[in-house]
Amino acid sequence: MNRQLILGLDIGTSSVRAALFDLNGRLIPKTFVKNERSLRSTRDGGAEIDAELAFRQIVRCVDDVLANSENSRSEIIAVTASAFWHSLLGVDKKGKPTTNVLGWADNRSHGFVGDLRKRLNEHDVHQRTGARFHSSFWLAKLVWFRHKQPDVFARTASWLSISDYVAMRLSGDNATSISMASATGLFNQRKCTWDDELARFLKIKPTDLPPIADASDHFRLNKAFSRRWPRLSGTKWFPAIGDGAANNIGSGCVSKHKAALMVGTSGAFRVAYRGEPPKKIPSGLWCYRIDRGRVVLGGALSDGGGLYDRLNHTVRLPSKAERIIAKRPPAAHGLTVLPFFGGERSTGYHENARGAVLGLTSMTDAIDIAQAAMEAVGYRFADIFEHLNEAAEINEIYASGGALRSSTVWTQIIADILGREISLVDVPEASLRGAVLLALETLGNIESIEQVSLAVGRIFEPNTDNYAVYQRALRQHKRYYDLIINNH
Repeated sequence: MNRQLILGLDIGTSSVRAALFDLNGRLIPKTFVKNERSLRSTRDGGAEIDAELAFRQIVRCVDDVLANSENSRSEIIAVTASAFWHSLLGVDKKGKPTTNVLGWADNRSHGFVGDLRKRLNEHDVHQRTGARFHSSFWLAKLVWFRHKQPDVFARTASWLSISDYVAMRLSGDNATSISMASATGLFNQRKCTWDDELARFLKIKPTDLPPIADASDHFRLNKAFSRRWPRLSGTKWFPAIGDGAANNIGSGCVSKHKAALMVGTSGAFRVAYRGEPPKKIPSGLWCYRIDRGRVVLGGALSDGGGLYDRLNHTVRLPSKAERIIAKRPPAAHGLTVLPFFGGERSTGYHENARGAVLGLTSMTDAIDIAQAAMEAVGYRFADIFEHLNEAAEINEIYASGGALRSSTVWTQIIADILGREISLVDVPEASLRGAVLLALETLGNIESIEQVSLAVGRIFEPNTDNYAVYQRALRQHKRYYDLIINNH
């Protein structure tokens, strides 16, 4: 009998990853593929990629994984994927793109957010959809298309996520998962359907949005791709889930007591659990879904590892910067950084927020600024953590993401700021693994994702003296936040 495997895909904004996994959810290293890419930034705030280019990158990733395993006698029984939340593109009646793929960072619609707050009750919409008014969500983007590109809006027959478009190209079926739909800002989290009130507001029909698939639904490849990938011709393809949901699953954080803290280019702090959304979703957080029976609650930062990279480029940090920071006392530089160089999402959702470095003197150096920025990201996580504890009782925090895996200094700083132990997850591709584990549950190979064991790497204990210093610095950060951001 041939060995049975699952192919996992991770469709991200900065890369496409893929690998084969065994039926215990273990990645087979020699099959792993990572293709770097980036969304194109425009002067007016766009963050987009050509839909055909994005699709070809994903196809090439599958090509490469199959090539890496062409001598294997294994059988690939399923393909599963995670994809970046909030992506949006339009297609016409023939399935041809009418727009590029817009990423969550595309903020060209920011000018319409204030109008949304005047015309709709943001609190009520947030409690139904789990999403505040912000340019990262579909609501503002679709209003922008309707007003700024009315011809495009009129020609568009269906609005999709990137993963829905991929499914349509591969099979002809553009159904979306509950997980992907839940992060659009147009989905009623409590009814698990598209939100009727917002659809009427946007003047779109139910058929303008993709049908919602159940967790067990799957599609098969069309004839063209069955010929291209004969090993996958009879394979079940499951609709993609959101990358944040997949990250929580892959990090072993699927209860109210375990939180996943992720720092890649951006950042996020989330809890996921079996059950319904909180009766009152905390105002600073979003609430999406893994599937019909599980929710994800958390906050996101636009600036994570990308902020450090920008600073490194701007102030030209020395190669030993982090080792120098590790030896410095906490918050002794006298600086306060507001890390909103990419705008603010959680917890204030101030659309026009800008970054700031306050307290500069003639003695300030590049290391001071870098340390203050790393600490500032930790302060933003502390704010999200405070909101999360309104709806969950977090006892354990598990960290993942490229920025934390490569920077033990930053992980320790965040542990000291939170005053909580942080365990670094010993899983290099948590989102890939999470999507595979959910597929294994659906297929009946594992009883539940909640019962899967997790390998934990290094544990970071908080330094109580540093925590006390950071509490004072956090209060100052909040004062500047209230002074500058809330009065912007």
